[in-house]
Amino acid sequence: MNSFVSAIKKISISLVFSSLASLALAYEATPIRTVSVDDLPKEAQSTLANIKKGGPFPYEKDGSVFGNYERVLPQQKRGYYREYTVKTPRARNRGARRIIAGGEPKLTDEFYYTEDHYASFRKIKN
Repeated sequence: MNSFVSAIKKISISLVFSSLASLALAYEATPIRTVSVDDLPKEAQSTLANIKKGGPFPYEKDGSVFGNYERVLPQQKRGYYREYTVKTPRARNRGARRIIAGGEPKLTDEFYYTEDHYASFRKIKN
């Protein structure tokens, strides 16, 4: 009986890890939606223009490294992504909206917009 219980436990553990691996692959394979510059809120369009010209930026944290801890964006070395605040009307703090730049902000065309503080992203297309 002990070998039967042991076998069932091994099968259960194997199924759990198999399911987790499948979920991870599905998560990584989820494509990032896109948004055109014209469809961004006007505040995001303004932030994007400031990024492309190198500033000025109204928030101290603008230009800081974005760690991509959520792993929603394509994996890159630390320091590849930079984050910039998109002003949110009536917000008392920086709000939840950001633009993430990949690579050298003034030279890149890789930008992502999030309106929910990194829960989801849309790649900005020109």
